Amino acid sequence: MINDVLKQDEKLPSVRTLAQQLSINPNTIQKAYRELESQGYIYSVKGKGSFVNHMLATDHSEEKERMKTSLKKDISEALYLGMTEDELMELVREVKRNLSGGEGYDSDSRRP
Repeated sequence: MINDVLKQDEKLPSVRTLAQQLSINPNTIQKAYRELESQGYIYSVKGKGSFVNHMLATDHSEEKERMKTSLKKDISEALYLGMTEDELMELVREVKRNLSGGEGYDSDSRRP
């Protein structure tokens, strides 16, 4: 949704289908769908399923500000530890390449 992997009004897999595909309990999928709906990322149509909601760029302003604050802290720490500006810029380019290549970014490990 944020990275345009899913398009506006695209139908999401049913809870049962996604649970089978991911080998996850359907209750977990249902909770995730409910949370996504409460945050405005998806909407449900009774008898039809769940769909990707229209997201405006301004919907993410608070998240962007938190991200900027976090990045400033991380960049400051990286510079303090001796990383160069060139190394940091290469890291940004690497992440962009990975995203455009569909590999994404592993936010859990904090490594591309």
